[in-house]
Amino acid sequence: MTAAAHGALPDPGSTARTRIRRMPERTVNDRTVLHAVLDAGRVAHVAVVDEDGQPYVVPVAYARRGDEVVFHGSTGSRLFRGLAAGQRTCLTVTLMDGLVAARSAFESGMNYRGVMVLGVVRRLDGDDELDALRVISDHLLPGRWSDCRPPTPKERAATMTLALPLDECSVKVRTGGAEDDPADLVDPVYSRIWAGEVPLVESLGEPVTDEHCPAGTAVPDYVRGWAAS
Repeated sequence: MTAAAHGALPDPGSTARTRIRRMPERTVNDRTVLHAVLDAGRVAHVAVVDEDGQPYVVPVAYARRGDEVVFHGSTGSRLFRGLAAGQRTCLTVTLMDGLVAARSAFESGMNYRGVMVLGVVRRLDGDDELDALRVISDHLLPGRWSDCRPPTPKERAATMTLALPLDECSVKVRTGGAEDDPADLVDPVYSRIWAGEVPLVESLGEPVTDEHCPAGTAVPDYVRGWAAS
């Protein structure tokens, strides 16, 4: 049974604003896939419009906390203050999984997983904000929060933490190889062109110890584990 059938949040792509019209066959309505894409990403892009009507797209580090996305910025940012004041926004996360080379330039492209979230953020404070900061830290740097100094009151005062609910969103996924024009598959010239997919793989390198670490300071096991996660 879907989330919507349970009377909970609507399924991705099920509202008028989030229904995918361009290549709707790539729509994914499964909320578990929505969560998986958000959990795999590290950077989101958030749309903001300033008081003069100028749109901006701001990259932010983020994490999923249940059925919301949490992210933070500076309390001195006029753009973030606009979001906190109730401005409507759009947040996107895109993961590139591969380059697809078809027999024509038109059909060539990429494999991807993308999420779009519409809504209005709420500003977090107190223990709720501290928990969100922990979630973001553990998403980006698993295990680090419990092994480093927590934020000071001054640092907390300089930080604005926001939460965007996953109430209205869409998921679009492209997988597989080339989708060639059938005519190209039998053309005496074009049919001989190589076609296929080149996977894109993200990896972390060997940790480099900071110059201020005392001699003999070992790299924590949880840091070494990031490359395997």
